[in-house]
Amino acid sequence: MQPIVEVKNLKKSYKKRKTKEYITAVNDISFTVNKGEILGLLGPNGAGKTTTIKMICGLVKPDSGSISINGIDNQSKRLQAQEHISAVLEGNRNLYWRLTVRENLEYFAGNRGKSRKEVSTQIDDLLEQFNLKNKEKEMVNRLSRGMQQKLAIAVALLAGSEVILLDEPTLGLDIETGYEVRELLREIVRTQKKTIIITSHDMDVIQDLCERTVIINSGKIVTNDYVENLMKLFDVRAYSIKLDGHLSEEQHHLLLEKFPQLVYTPDTYQSVLEVDLTQSQEMYDLFDILKLEQIPVDTIDRKTVNFEQVFMKIVKGESEDAIPERA
Repeated sequence: MQPIVEVKNLKKSYKKRKTKEYITAVNDISFTVNKGEILGLLGPNGAGKTTTIKMICGLVKPDSGSISINGIDNQSKRLQAQEHISAVLEGNRNLYWRLTVRENLEYFAGNRGKSRKEVSTQIDDLLEQFNLKNKEKEMVNRLSRGMQQKLAIAVALLAGSEVILLDEPTLGLDIETGYEVRELLREIVRTQKKTIIITSHDMDVIQDLCERTVIINSGKIVTNDYVENLMKLFDVRAYSIKLDGHLSEEQHHLLLEKFPQLVYTPDTYQSVLEVDLTQSQEMYDLFDILKLEQIPVDTIDRKTVNFEQVFMKIVKGESEDAIPERA
């Protein structure tokens, strides 16, 4: 696949206020975004994700390294490069609240050098596509958060850029509107062949939409891989076992020795074991320990691993197999 965004050896440090100490926010990261894909750019708070986003958008200058968008260097030819990317920032900061829905679309199209007449038909199409036609004369500050978010994405599309960066696109949305936004993004990629970069703390959105994810932690890339591969990597056999009784101290000790991540929750008459098994043989080892006190097993349930659990395991460094060079 052909890359449309290329980030190479990017570094950025900030000087602490009132001191001479520097903090490294981004430490030599490199990755590409391919044409027509939806990429998740993730990281915990303070990981360097926001700084990376700002550098891609041309809002912050890197100390070293390079960013190219559609083959154009984002530093030496910044204005030309930025013509190929639009950003929808968290909190709908790229909308004017005292303008109507249509006026916002016309205003931002004008910023890109397009006349009102030139974009009139395209605006009508976007209003229909985003179910905003009946709100076109409504002031933006009177819209629901979901409608504001849809309008912000429509504004980004109107720019005609090949790459769209979405910062927390479903934050604060109700379930129905969140799913509507997801479907709109899928449609945009399918019909318009756009490239989308998503940052989000909602791992369901990442699992549902993204083909690949880049995860940053402590200023470095810890994983660059397809979501499907990461799900398989952490697809351990996770079980919840309900017992009609309690473990003895010896059993509890033996189980923790064998399964350090085991969680034991005793109740009045029953207890629950939650354990991840990486090999089928370990199930026999577990039951050998349970047999010591002949505790009856009430139920055994297989638990499903989701991408939020995968993300947390990667950030905590629980797998050395999740490496940046995968993709």
